Amino acid sequence: MTRPWILPLLLVLGGSVVAAGLLFRGSPAAAVAILLVFVAFAGVNSPLAFPRSIGWLEAQRRSEADGRPVVFWRPGCTYCMRLRLRLGRSARQLYWVDIWRDPAGAAAVREANDGNETVPTVVVAGRPHTNPDPAWVREQLSPSA
Repeated sequence: MTRPWILPLLLVLGGSVVAAGLLFRGSPAAAVAILLVFVAFAGVNSPLAFPRSIGWLEAQRRSEADGRPVVFWRPGCTYCMRLRLRLGRSARQLYWVDIWRDPAGAAAVREANDGNETVPTVVVAGRPHTNPDPAWVREQLSPSA
């Protein structure tokens, strides 16, 4: 449960140490700036940057009912962050499964990727697509798709 928060916590702690060093050297403005950069980077790499995750079985059930894609992701993944940012508000229409929180999701990703936990893996109509182009994923959300 705490695994997705390790990277963000390390970033905040590291930024605090660097900021404290700058503060003791007499650079309060630089210390605040550095701390803000580290906190922002921690926020982007935290689970908070993504829509609420659900379990794979629930995502699969919902996807079969309404046809929306399922995205497998994990915190700290730059490719997942790229997909999330490029999808913008459309990302809320997808079902997001954090493979670090859902063992069934991690198993589904390994099955789709020859034993590797390669993310993002997007499942559309039951077919997995590894690290797809965000524009293609957005097209899968259109009513005509």
